[in-house]
Amino acid sequence: MVASISTEHRRRILALAIVVAAYVLSFFQRFAPAGIAADLAASFNTTASSLGALASTYFYVYTVMQVPTGILVDTLGPRRILLIGGLVGGAGSLMFGMANALEVALLGRTLIGLGVSVTFIAMLKIIAVSFEERRFATLVGLAMLIGNLGSVLAGAPLSWLAQLTPWRNIFVALAGVSVLLGLACWMLLREPPSATLESRPGFDRALILGGLRAVLKNRDTWPTVCVNFGICGSFFAFAGLWATPFLTQAHGMTRAVASNHVSLYFVGFALGCVAIGALSDRLGKRKPVLIVSTHLYLLIWLLLLCDLTLPLLASYAVFTLMGLITAGFTLTWALAKELNAPRLSGMSTSVTNMAGFLAGAVLQPLVGWVMDRSWQGGLSSTGARLFSPQDFHGGLLLLAAVAGFGAIASWWIRETGCRNVWQPPASART
Repeated sequence: MVASISTEHRRRILALAIVVAAYVLSFFQRFAPAGIAADLAASFNTTASSLGALASTYFYVYTVMQVPTGILVDTLGPRRILLIGGLVGGAGSLMFGMANALEVALLGRTLIGLGVSVTFIAMLKIIAVSFEERRFATLVGLAMLIGNLGSVLAGAPLSWLAQLTPWRNIFVALAGVSVLLGLACWMLLREPPSATLESRPGFDRALILGGLRAVLKNRDTWPTVCVNFGICGSFFAFAGLWATPFLTQAHGMTRAVASNHVSLYFVGFALGCVAIGALSDRLGKRKPVLIVSTHLYLLIWLLLLCDLTLPLLASYAVFTLMGLITAGFTLTWALAKELNAPRLSGMSTSVTNMAGFLAGAVLQPLVGWVMDRSWQGGLSSTGARLFSPQDFHGGLLLLAAVAGFGAIASWWIRETGCRNVWQPPASART
């Protein structure tokens, strides 16, 4: 009996490790435009808003796919969609790397976003059905820590590698990695019976729509959605694209130093995912941890708006701290799961997760549009647009306002005590 339990435990860890490896790639693809923003602007001769549109295409399709992904993992289980996601993401990466026009690159980024959009929700579902409920936030945080290796690689390492080999070669190689990970998920993942809605295979339209309706009608769902929109959305827009141009053009940093800032942001975020999840689980509380982290995050945005020139070490420390406390929004996934029916964990987390990606999709080009409106006509040697600190100020102000919205929404969160507190409606109990 002990041996069989040990074997089953190892099997579950292996399954999670495979999905986390795919999540590393997902994170890399998400934030890669920040590391090669100058290369993309030069390759496709883009305006700031066009560059924002290129980066945000990933987020649009990711946003649209969140609820369908939640439905798929609650009905078919994670295994099938992870295979399809790996194949589609690989095709998109190949197209993006070989694109000779902005329109082709946009289509490639769309396919990348479509392919990797299934990874995170599938990972949450596997954690929810394969491990103890009280360890959910800790395990999600640990998975995020490892997954964030992809975002760290998308910073300084990608910027450095893009100076050794054309950025296109990197994405062609990643196409093969995506396909291999999809195949590994198909061959090695095994799903417990509880991985599908009501333990029934296939689609039941009434059951699916009823489950989604229950999540959307639950008033406790919406504060988590708003927090995710404000905190996660501003994080994606800034770290995912505009941080490097802001540091190089508004603060005169070299590309290497700016990329180091972004990498430290992601390192802080990765560590924060583990630390904040574990702290919340240990305290047995969600709401106070979320309130403190979101308000500290807003304070750092106000510091960035002051346009202070900090010593390099202090600047590094600020970006690391910003990443650390940004991770507070990851508690919204645990809250969404704990505030809705256990069988709807895929749908509830996907609805919440959708908000952050929607915000990122809207904010990346919107920040660029704000900057384009005040652009004075400066160009780099490669023909890319150059922006002044004043141009960036309007964009940062927009992101700070969205972060403030997320911080305010945290006060409306319902405390769960780190356990599922959902109760069926009175009509369903009678």
